[in-house]
Amino acid sequence: MSDPILLVEDDNAIAAVIVSALEGEGYRVDRCAAIAQRDRLLDAQHYAAMLTDVVLEDGDGIASLARVREQHPHMPIIILSAQNTLDTAVRASENEAFEYFPKPFDLDELIRAVRQAAGASSGAGSEGQGDEGNLPLVGRSQAMQGVFRMITRVLRNDLTVLVLGESGTGKELVAEAIHQLGSRKTGPFVAVNAAAIPRELIESELFGHEKGAFTGAVGQSIGKFEQANGGTLFLDEIGDMPLDAQTRLLRALQSGRIRRVGGRQDVAVDVRIIAATNRDLAPMIASGKFREDLYYRLNVVPIELPPLRARRDDIGALTRHFLSLAEDEGLPRRQIDEQAIGLLEKQPWRGNVRELRNLIYRLALLARNDVIDAELAREVLGKEQSLSTSERSSSVDRAMLDWIDEHHPAPGSLYRAASAAFEKPLFEHALRATAGNQLRAAELLGINRNTLRKRLGELGIVAEAFSTRA
Repeated sequence: MSDPILLVEDDNAIAAVIVSALEGEGYRVDRCAAIAQRDRLLDAQHYAAMLTDVVLEDGDGIASLARVREQHPHMPIIILSAQNTLDTAVRASENEAFEYFPKPFDLDELIRAVRQAAGASSGAGSEGQGDEGNLPLVGRSQAMQGVFRMITRVLRNDLTVLVLGESGTGKELVAEAIHQLGSRKTGPFVAVNAAAIPRELIESELFGHEKGAFTGAVGQSIGKFEQANGGTLFLDEIGDMPLDAQTRLLRALQSGRIRRVGGRQDVAVDVRIIAATNRDLAPMIASGKFREDLYYRLNVVPIELPPLRARRDDIGALTRHFLSLAEDEGLPRRQIDEQAIGLLEKQPWRGNVRELRNLIYRLALLARNDVIDAELAREVLGKEQSLSTSERSSSVDRAMLDWIDEHHPAPGSLYRAASAAFEKPLFEHALRATAGNQLRAAELLGINRNTLRKRLGELGIVAEAFSTRA
């Protein structure tokens, strides 16, 4: 291979591993540890690709790429970094890095990327700095690095994104990050929760309506699609959308045009679609509860968010981030000691990041001094884990109020939307406890089997998915 690879890395151990691996693939590798050395090597030699760390002996490996891009506009650049934040991934993307690898990385993946880069050419880049203070996602764990990398790959295009993950993992934050950092950041960001809108109103909510289209339509109303024109439309809980609305949504996505309810003319809209769900859509497709063609239209770029239990290394950073947010919102300034962090890292966090945030706000309020210690954390966590019957009832009350605050059901739909939201996990619990046996689940719930089957269909719950044979 005529042109060597340039490695800019100041960690001798990491450099030795990379050099050995690449030389084992037949590449010649020049290695340096500083920006000044890098520039001298680039002036003297043409390289097939460059691998560079971010934090180097004499500066920032990304910030200094402007000169490299000017003189070597077609050389692919692979960025390696232990600064595993979304900001770093975005900066790498803004400088048109061929690939970005957070440390520790998979050596086989790195070799594949070098192999591809060595035969590729990259366009001229532009220097850019991300504003980490405004980024909504926090985390340096390995589990989050794939998320960051996928986000950066969709910033320069309008591909439809489907965000998957449990409730409370931050799906809307991913959508906000893609909008905030992407090419549509000057346009509106409009979010709509399909689970919080009554079935008979969802088409009007999405597409708008004309005066007199139905009882109560006293004037023209602009829907979410038109409100998001030129920007991003975030469709949360897409798995809860009724089939008739799915059909109209598919038509809008295919044509780029919508028609208001009661209208006679189509309206052109230019929106980027980001959808999200905490449900497994595959069994819903199999049972006819979700359109397969709509799924493929939405699932162009899937981004799966890990639950908090799969990224416990991030709990310390998230905790400090939430303490900072709590201070911004008027709570006392607090710090937290490492023993308290250790206790938090051992919790199950069934409510994921949202549950952690609520607990941190509570600790910030209850702390008797500037430092939240393990004693207070143990006390509050103990109360959470040993609720009495009356406390559990008040906990349910708080959960319902939190749900209302988060979803903002439309006027006149509060009872139906809240009932559906809280009925669904109850039915799922019964099916899980009976391994999907509908007769036993109905007996457990104390309702008629036909009533159970009817409500399962209306809620989009597939009983077979809970079977031990599934």
